[in-house]
Amino acid sequence: MVFKAIWLEQASGVTQASVRELDDAVWSDGDTLVRVEWSSLNYKDALAITGRAPVVRKFPMIPGIDFAGMVESSSSGEWQAGDRVVMTGWGRGETAFGGFAQKARVKSSELVRLPEGMDARSAMAIGTAGFTAMLAVEALERHGVRPQEGEVLVTGAGGGVGGFAVALLARQGFDVVAVTGRPAEAERLRRLGARDILPRDAFSQPGKPLAKERWAGVVDSVGSHTLANACASTRYGGTVAACGLAQGMDFPATVAPFILRGVTLAGIDSVYCPAERRPPVWQRLARDLSAEVIDAMVEVLPLDRVIPAAQDLLDGRVGGRVLVEVR
Repeated sequence: MVFKAIWLEQASGVTQASVRELDDAVWSDGDTLVRVEWSSLNYKDALAITGRAPVVRKFPMIPGIDFAGMVESSSSGEWQAGDRVVMTGWGRGETAFGGFAQKARVKSSELVRLPEGMDARSAMAIGTAGFTAMLAVEALERHGVRPQEGEVLVTGAGGGVGGFAVALLARQGFDVVAVTGRPAEAERLRRLGARDILPRDAFSQPGKPLAKERWAGVVDSVGSHTLANACASTRYGGTVAACGLAQGMDFPATVAPFILRGVTLAGIDSVYCPAERRPPVWQRLARDLSAEVIDAMVEVLPLDRVIPAAQDLLDGRVGGRVLVEVR
């Protein structure tokens, strides 16, 4: 069985990416074989392909942290041939072969059945980005952030996680303010539901330990000074959901927002989110995201164009979601 995939190798510390034809001898784990139809290019995927960060823990590697498609066979008893499934996270593309391939062999527990009415293309237009955004929105809700309490901030709104967070929060009736470094994205973000757009520079530089209270809640996909400034300007009792590191892994902040204003910093991990939590999140995504919202977010590329697109994404030349047609 021969299939096409993106193949990462490392020589003298340099990551080399190519499109290869492989066979099933490459697999060493998994009880379920999936015919991959769609994947998506995420920030983490771009880091892996370019070698800009040590995302890949072992080589060689098939990158791709998510995919959707159809089960071809399974020895688990949990899945049957023809079942439509989606997979995100679980270390795929980092420690185990991922979704930038026409076939994927995974553990049955890593798969989620596609919700009724959602096809593989829509699932990957949402992908890890939308899944992460929904986890962040639910974190705000669990901590009592409600639309009547004031504005919510979404940083990194020009990216996939941020764009979906804007759309999901707006649908719940929140007054959403979006932060982006790409002025050309402003109109798209307004269509997704943002009431106002703020420039990245307003948050990306070192700030004060405490700033004027403004945000009832925050979804931050950027990290570093942006996260610190968002926390510093969050209102008393507000919540900040942190789910990304586009600016950096550092957190140059003080404890002031947390001990003087009772701000909650909620960490969002979509990679190892427990299996039992995943189906309800996907059901809600199917319910809360319209086809118009999804289509406004995506650009479609064939697998052969993913490698150059990875550099474009890291350089800020890509907005929204990059949907990868694998089949």
